[in-house]
Amino acid sequence: MHGDELDIDEALVGRLVAEQFPRWAGLPVTRVRSAGTDNAMYRLGDDMVVRLPRLPGGARQVDTEHRWLPRLAPYLPLAVPTPLAKGEPGAGYALPWGVYGWLDGENAYDAPLTELRDAAEQLGRIVAALRKVDAAGGPPSWRGGPVRNNAVHVRAAIRDLGAAGTLDAPAATEAWEAALRLPQWDDAPVWLHGDLLPGNLLTCSGRLTAVIDFGGLGVGDPAADTIAAWAVFDAGTREAFRAAADVDDATWARGRGWALCFGLMAEHYYGDTCGNGTNPVLASVGRRTVDEVVRDAVSGGQGAWGVVRDAVSGGQGAWGVETVHAARLLTEPAGFGYLLKERVVDIGEFVAALERVASGRGALCSEGQGSAETAAHWGCRGSWVRALGGARCVVPPVC
Repeated sequence: MHGDELDIDEALVGRLVAEQFPRWAGLPVTRVRSAGTDNAMYRLGDDMVVRLPRLPGGARQVDTEHRWLPRLAPYLPLAVPTPLAKGEPGAGYALPWGVYGWLDGENAYDAPLTELRDAAEQLGRIVAALRKVDAAGGPPSWRGGPVRNNAVHVRAAIRDLGAAGTLDAPAATEAWEAALRLPQWDDAPVWLHGDLLPGNLLTCSGRLTAVIDFGGLGVGDPAADTIAAWAVFDAGTREAFRAAADVDDATWARGRGWALCFGLMAEHYYGDTCGNGTNPVLASVGRRTVDEVVRDAVSGGQGAWGVVRDAVSGGQGAWGVETVHAARLLTEPAGFGYLLKERVVDIGEFVAALERVASGRGALCSEGQGSAETAAHWGCRGSWVRALGGARCVVPPVC
């Protein structure tokens, strides 16, 4: 999958184990099929697994798991790997590696979850539990910073996948630009797993039983741990996950940006259309995640939409009747879908404005620059319609 991958096979694992842990010498070594990109796994006997970084920079993951997992595991409501021994470079292999207890089950890609709501609640509780553990001294998570750090790669993915006809590039661009405008995490860093994807969830009989691969464990903004809302769950179970994870609107919205970022980059790098074609499993997870994010945006699943729904349901306050009228139209899926399709709505501007209102940094007001055409079409005065970059866009002006 990568040009600098290390050569790893059963024979190498057997030599490493025999040299450094002779008590386990002679146990059968069997490769574990996995779509993981950072580590190779080999079952050792019946109740252990050896995990070895594939890439030269992977030493940190082994150190992180062996140092921090034993401290975090008692606080987590699902089974997680138990580090048993940490190996050193040797036998022609230049990195540290680890031995862990074996956890029964199949990954959620090969054996999909059927009890989705139960899984959403359990995984959400994992996210919430991690956030509550003292994060002092924890290493930075590789997904714990601003998602904008990946902007170059995301825009390249949108460009290439759009040109190939496999992506609605305008819709993806709007969702990405909306993510870039969101307020950033400004609280103390907290723990996050960082990679809650189907391949890192174990299932038995359709139920979620364990979370694995804590190589990306670290501290920072917890938003990336909500990627699972779009990578694992669907519209019917997403809110159950969010409720259990107990995250605010801004974190949820940033998490949607991370989900879009992951999905686009995974398909772009590992897929057949534009990438190296080496990991069709991860590429398909990426494609599904992007679809869920865009569909969520079109159907009104933006974190800030809760503010609109509150206004529509009677909490008008400073919004004013005219704004609420427009909000009611936009929160109807058919209406919003039409506006998006016709590019009358700029999602980024709309969500950014609502986030400012939600955080108390602005109030919605009327511009008085309505489009007679749009007003006639929607049966209202259309005061939200204004010119933006030469296009007609429906946005709530903020004052």
